[in-house]
Amino acid sequence: MEINKIFAAIVITLIIVVGIGKLSDIIYKVDKPSEVAYKLEATEDSSLGTKTAESSVDLTALLALGDISHGETTFKKCKSCHSIKKGGKNNIGPALWGIMERKAGGLNDYKYSKALVAHGKKWSFEELNGFLLKPSTWIKGNKMGFGGLKNDKDRASVILYLNQNSDNPIPLP
Repeated sequence: MEINKIFAAIVITLIIVVGIGKLSDIIYKVDKPSEVAYKLEATEDSSLGTKTAESSVDLTALLALGDISHGETTFKKCKSCHSIKKGGKNNIGPALWGIMERKAGGLNDYKYSKALVAHGKKWSFEELNGFLLKPSTWIKGNKMGFGGLKNDKDRASVILYLNQNSDNPIPLP
């Protein structure tokens, strides 16, 4: 008799769960679109084996969106790991004074990830733009745990702010 009660409870529970699912499908009919609303194009960078944003970003237009004072404000997200002061010490991340045109992984007194050292490129406006957009995909295997700056104005402003914090800021493109 107990087994019959247990079996009946299981069957009734299954009927209720399936029935609620079917009933909600009838009540809340949702037509799925046949096409994607918008497409994002990405290119395959064969040298890195990673997908990167179009390399033909108009840096002049991007940097025109930025503002150094906005960059200083946005950089507060970075201050928990990076120092921007001249002669500043490395924290969790390396000191960023004079980063422009510095080779990635170029500070001798900081232990970089192997991926960043192997990257071998200098930090230019274009490199910083790609890296700050999404560090984990721009240089795969780097140990920076930051998700990136998706907003163009924020990213451009931080790049301008980093360029300003140098003994020799490089000219804007």
